[in-house]
Amino acid sequence: MTRVLRYFLFFAAFWLSVSVAVAQEGEQIRGLHKVKKKETIFGISRMYDITIEQLMKANPEMNTPGYELKKGAVLRIPFSTLQTEVPAAKPAEEEDADDMRKRAIRLGVMLPLHDINGDGKRMVEYYRGVLMACDSIKKLGISVDVHAWNAAEDGDINKILSDENAAKCDLIIGPLYSKQMSAMSAFVEKHKIKLLIPFSINAPQLADNKYIYQVYQSHTVQDDATIEHFVKGFKNYHTVIIDCNDSTSQKGSFTSALRRQLEQEKMECSITNLKSGESDFSKAFSRTKPNVVILNTGRSPELGIAFSKLNGLKVTDPDLVINMFGYTEWLMYTRAHLENFYKFNTYIPSVFYYNPLSASTKRLQQKFRWNFHTDMQNSLPRFALTGFDHAYFFLTGLHREGKMFLGEKSNMEYVQTPLQFERYGNGGLRNHTQLFVHYTPDSRVETIKF
Repeated sequence: MTRVLRYFLFFAAFWLSVSVAVAQEGEQIRGLHKVKKKETIFGISRMYDITIEQLMKANPEMNTPGYELKKGAVLRIPFSTLQTEVPAAKPAEEEDADDMRKRAIRLGVMLPLHDINGDGKRMVEYYRGVLMACDSIKKLGISVDVHAWNAAEDGDINKILSDENAAKCDLIIGPLYSKQMSAMSAFVEKHKIKLLIPFSINAPQLADNKYIYQVYQSHTVQDDATIEHFVKGFKNYHTVIIDCNDSTSQKGSFTSALRRQLEQEKMECSITNLKSGESDFSKAFSRTKPNVVILNTGRSPELGIAFSKLNGLKVTDPDLVINMFGYTEWLMYTRAHLENFYKFNTYIPSVFYYNPLSASTKRLQQKFRWNFHTDMQNSLPRFALTGFDHAYFFLTGLHREGKMFLGEKSNMEYVQTPLQFERYGNGGLRNHTQLFVHYTPDSRVETIKF
């Protein structure tokens, strides 16, 4: 099944300008413009003979994801530099007539889009986030043609790829299943189409196919990055690893690798047990350095017991400095453990952060409810917000840089998932951005981006 959604640009011919010149962050502003009904960012930039980028630079609020141009808003209009700037020479690859910077970007989505099981329902929500991004960037003057295929787990991916519309795509988002990667990799390489793998799957083709982009990495790659940042951030701390006696835990490989790195860096580390008595448990902590505590499990029950023991320790020794360092799944436990997260200055490594209190999140959740008459699934990450971030990042990048866009550098704000890609050997590109979600003792949450 193929769905085609076309986005067209409209802008009004009437405008209002106040001819005054003011200084705005070192940039000369030639006047103000009051937005009228149905006006677009694209239309306003054309009206004043400036680029969209110049207009957005003069009005930084436009860079906020989900920003909407509203009637009555007053925009700062910079002086045009279109007549004085010498255009940079374009690579030969960009000189052809089919330049996506001058036409609608052709986007393909090849994911399980059905309501048969959890995979399909989650990907339908992700796809809805993609559509919301397309609607949002339409207000920036960017047009997108969307083709969507139901790439089910038991479906024939080659049949989908044989659709004539597939070969015309500039960007394809998919697949969800590793077994579909071989055919899709060969297809995008043949037709020189960028392929965005939105979720973590086994994709060895990344090593030699320059058209592939992968957002989420293996646990090993993520653990290595976490340990690297841990060592840098907690260099003057005493590390305490607590054995939680969880036979089902998969965190042993992380804590073992961390211990090896701490030894190599000659950083202090001690080990204790969740079942240890108060005296033995207390001996594991330093009185001369701040302590950072790590459990060898990610489960909530053991975390609750650990917090109970740490609170008891603080009662008997209130001057003891204790920080917690956790795992991404702890973000799901905020309702049960938020007070202790704040109290123990907790850091949680992650590649996303869902902040329900942010204005952008609230705005997109409301739009999702209006558009699709339902709420987003209660999951982490939120799939609709993930789809929005992925599509917004790539589509605005392709509009700005065309085929030369690699996703390597971006100051773009994100709602939930930060993106910044780096080349993987001689092959494709991997997102290497990581966060520490920090719960501070003064009851704030901040994200530290690496």
